[in-house]
Amino acid sequence: MGDSINYLTTAVVQIEESIGHIVCKTTVHQTPAWGKTDQPNFYNLALEVETDLNHLQLLDKTQAIENNLGRIRTEKWGPRTLDIDILYCGDLIFNDKRLTIPHPYLHQRKFTLDLLVELNPYFVHPVLGKTNFELQKEVK
Repeated sequence: MGDSINYLTTAVVQIEESIGHIVCKTTVHQTPAWGKTDQPNFYNLALEVETDLNHLQLLDKTQAIENNLGRIRTEKWGPRTLDIDILYCGDLIFNDKRLTIPHPYLHQRKFTLDLLVELNPYFVHPVLGKTNFELQKEVK
């Protein structure tokens, strides 16, 4: 919702300021909505970030950035100003009610895998044991 490119640009700046050094950033991809498809296309990008935060601190920081940029959670997969997902956290495997790492839908979303292949095609999913490139080839 709103000025998507501005939200992405602002979020990248806030991530660099409050989370850590951005090692790599993809180009922006415009893709159809996923999950709830009766809404405008989304703009997506992915970052690789070096941080000293643990995974739950990282979640808190990303949600604070979303909130700072006007995110209101009213509907699962519904329209929003910004959605920051934690896809991987190195080779960490973690699952609780607040956060699952690796992201539980990562291997089902072509748009996500396209971004991850642009960042690092050879990174191995710690649960599935396949590279981002291999996972991308398997998803439709």
